[in-house]
Amino acid sequence: MTALPKCYGIIPTRYASSRFKGKPLALILGKPMIWHVYTRAKQCAELEEVVLATDDERIFTAAQKLAIPVLMTSADHSCGTERVLEAAQILKVPADGVILNIQGDEPALEPEMLSELLKPFTDPAVQVTTLAHIITAEQAQDPDQVKVVLAADNKALYFSRSAIPYPRDGKDGPYFGHIGLYGFRMKTLEEFVGLKKGELEQREKLEQLRLLENGFAIQVVQTTHKGYGVDRPEDIAVVEEILKGKR
Repeated sequence: MTALPKCYGIIPTRYASSRFKGKPLALILGKPMIWHVYTRAKQCAELEEVVLATDDERIFTAAQKLAIPVLMTSADHSCGTERVLEAAQILKVPADGVILNIQGDEPALEPEMLSELLKPFTDPAVQVTTLAHIITAEQAQDPDQVKVVLAADNKALYFSRSAIPYPRDGKDGPYFGHIGLYGFRMKTLEEFVGLKKGELEQREKLEQLRLLENGFAIQVVQTTHKGYGVDRPEDIAVVEEILKGKR
């Protein structure tokens, strides 16, 4: 085991959203969503720096007014991971440095989740980390809730929108729900973005499968925390209650 290398948090954000246009600037308890995500991410003591990465002038301007460090990135990226890589390159993250890809629609993010993501990187062999938590058999039936199956050493065997593993003898559980936060070593992030989309990734619409298809190990950290992403306008009220301590 070694000491943690320098760690950076990058929050990719875009204005367009099929289900919620302008989501990053939606007000939650009087503040834009990006302010909540940044403020909570900054509470992670292990992070050297936390920045927003966007391609939209409206988000860029709002971030500056809120004193949130922000980088303007290309509008040509096909996914948030590509945007995170460009931002990491602008920041000149070293090859062994660690980048956290922090979802911009998680305003109730628990800073401890980021610490949990970073802890495995004290092992030089670890290249990618993500989080999972136990969910119910009913939750496992929801295709929007991605599931992950783990090996004995907590490395990911497979991610799916289906309920996995299948209860052949009628015995349910435990099911592990994936939380879409990732940690990457810089060199691995560069390799990942350079890979072509795989067959499994295209079928499941899950980009982390590209790593598994190409032989990269993903270390999964089991957490007791939950993710509360905002996908639709009606989710705002739920998150506000969480932030006020009602849930």
